[in-house]
Amino acid sequence: MKKIGFLSFGHWSASPYSQVRSGSDALIQSIELAEAVEDLGADGAYFRVHHFAQQLASPFPLLAAIGARTKRIEIGTAVIDMRYENPLYMVEDAG
Repeated sequence: MKKIGFLSFGHWSASPYSQVRSGSDALIQSIELAEAVEDLGADGAYFRVHHFAQQLASPFPLLAAIGARTKRIEIGTAVIDMRYENPLYMVEDAG
């Protein structure tokens, strides 16, 4: 069976042309996006790590919020560059 999901690159910057006004807005929209794709029948939602960014330095709090608001989609990190991570902290954060 084929499955479909999305990978959010989630880049946000304080550009005057951006419809997203803050890092907080970017997180809220990410949660709303996951809820919407679940309603449309998608199977997964994945979010990247963005070190030194205001909105998504660690995806785990975002994934927890999405998990609390969705019921059936698979959620995950998709890409974590382990060159920048302590493996023990990563396992602990992923819980």
